[in-house]
Amino acid sequence: MHATVRSVIEAASEADEDVCILDTEASPEHLSRGTARYADAMLTIVEPYYKSLETGRRMAVLARDLGLERVALVANKIHDESELAAVREFGEKERLELAGVIPFDERLPEAERAREAPLDFAPEAPAVAAIEQLAERLVRDGRA
Repeated sequence: MHATVRSVIEAASEADEDVCILDTEASPEHLSRGTARYADAMLTIVEPYYKSLETGRRMAVLARDLGLERVALVANKIHDESELAAVREFGEKERLELAGVIPFDERLPEAERAREAPLDFAPEAPAVAAIEQLAERLVRDGRA
């Protein structure tokens, strides 16, 4: 699988208007095997809990060790301001940019149970809107 992912990344166009986004498994294996070394950036999705934040920190360290200059956090499943504050505080402490915030949204587990992509299942859902805004901002700012 890692060879396939590397091939996709290597074959991706470098034109400014083209973007290749890979959603990898929540494992450091793709980093330890060097799969991500061809990426321009890595967004680490974290939830506002210690284990998730610590995993995000470890992934960021591995990504930086591979030479990825841009490693940022995306806060996921955020219920309220106190959870967002916890992720922000963590990011500041670890010198990690907070690239985006995805609110907790019950429509996403519903989409999963329906075996549909959230965009197809509930395109009006707050989490889907937040993901779209993040993607648009990253592409617009040339920071993808």
